[in-house]
Amino acid sequence: MNLDLVGKRALVCGGSQGLGEACAYQLAEQGAEVVLMARSADKLQAICTRLPARHGQEHGFLAVDAYDSKALAEVVGFELEQGGAIHIWLNNTGGPAPGPANSADPQEYADAFTQHMVSAQVLLQLLLPGMREAGYGRILNVLSTSVKQPIANLGVSNTIRAAMANWAKTLAAELAIDGITVNNLLPGLTSTPRLDSLIAHSAKASGKTVEQVTQVMQASIPVGRFAAPEEFANAAGFLASPAAAYINGINLPIDGGKTGNL
Repeated sequence: MNLDLVGKRALVCGGSQGLGEACAYQLAEQGAEVVLMARSADKLQAICTRLPARHGQEHGFLAVDAYDSKALAEVVGFELEQGGAIHIWLNNTGGPAPGPANSADPQEYADAFTQHMVSAQVLLQLLLPGMREAGYGRILNVLSTSVKQPIANLGVSNTIRAAMANWAKTLAAELAIDGITVNNLLPGLTSTPRLDSLIAHSAKASGKTVEQVTQVMQASIPVGRFAAPEEFANAAGFLASPAAAYINGINLPIDGGKTGNL
């Protein structure tokens, strides 16, 4: 099985923590040169210095807010001019705040669309020329199992994740002929800062302790525990590799069997 990513460059969005950080380590371990992207330069720099580089990779980072489309285009455009094409793009953006769909302010939906859909389209159009020229592209969207089964009290997130999934499925059919695959990774309950914040929100709303909420969540998962970020990253590393060239347009739950549909 060819998992070798030596000579490939990867842009890892949301690379300063959680799933993005874990995926950056995995891609670097497989030989990719990694460019981390998030808002915090200090966090990115610290992670960048710890990424595996046994193949002589020179990793880097971009500190920019994905909500600012103009700044995003300028920063990533400059990186492409200086460093060359990106072959693997982990499209990973933090989810909207929890809450019911019916009480969300309309601006919350507009903000989520800008942060997720608009920023993704900006990056797509910047990265596509290099992928096409190389005849190799892997676009991996980090979404949510809500794409398959909406999650209670995540109204805005459920909505925008579904939009992203349909965008990705459309791209998968358009870009495959150029050697570019587009797949969606659907994390379940994974031990990340995002999950910590959701547990804290649920505990406060229900009057239960964090420990009680955690126990209920873990009991709902067939394997009986939360995922480690590295387990999610293993799937990303495979789909980014040459071995996954014929896997295109899928929604892959990484959830321990929790999602209740096919």
